[in-house]
Amino acid sequence: MGHRSDFSQGARDVARGALALARDNLRAIIALVAALVFLVLLGEVAEGELMRLDAMAYQVFVEGLRSDALTPVMEGFTSLASVVVLAVMAAAIAALAPGKAPGWCVSINLACVVALNALLKLIVQRPRPEGFRLVEETGYSFPSGHSMVAMAFFGLLIWMIWRYHRRDVMRTIWCIVFGLVIVMVGVSRIYLGVHYASDVIAGFCVSLVWLAFYTRVVAPVLMAVDAPRGGEEGDDLNN
Repeated sequence: MGHRSDFSQGARDVARGALALARDNLRAIIALVAALVFLVLLGEVAEGELMRLDAMAYQVFVEGLRSDALTPVMEGFTSLASVVVLAVMAAAIAALAPGKAPGWCVSINLACVVALNALLKLIVQRPRPEGFRLVEETGYSFPSGHSMVAMAFFGLLIWMIWRYHRRDVMRTIWCIVFGLVIVMVGVSRIYLGVHYASDVIAGFCVSLVWLAFYTRVVAPVLMAVDAPRGGEEGDDLNN
């Protein structure tokens, strides 16, 4: 019995160590995978040909899903990632959240991502899809600005809630809601015909890399200034 007990304890220790190692490196792994996916998409876009991914997404989301009833829903989701709406949300967070840190954290994040998206679009200069738009948009297509700012803004909120909100069911619910918003913003951009699927995925990937840096280096410093002390701190993946 003693040997079996020692073996079980050793197995549990190994499992806990493996889990801790995975948690410690999860941010870096996500950022690396996202960066590689973005580079692959960028290479395909540079060749100037429509990807199979984009053609398949067109068949599913444009030819397969478009309807008079669904279009206003998609327009609503896409509006959630407009710079104006997100700026209002950032101002609301600044006004309503305890202390000044949350407002500064989301505002700096939003401003940086908007600027980064504008720079990338200027470098790549991919034209938008033609012939099947339901709304008019200007500017270049790659990477999707709405998808990029949605991932950065709502992704940061997920990180903040998971790290600083007390452990309860509402923490999980809010994270799921924000995650669904991110996905639906990306889907709406394809559905409305203003972006290719590769634009959307690239936007998500850039913001995942950005968030890996921002939540590791910048956000903890900002939030430490006057982060709420009440409640139990959540389970941050990598401090």
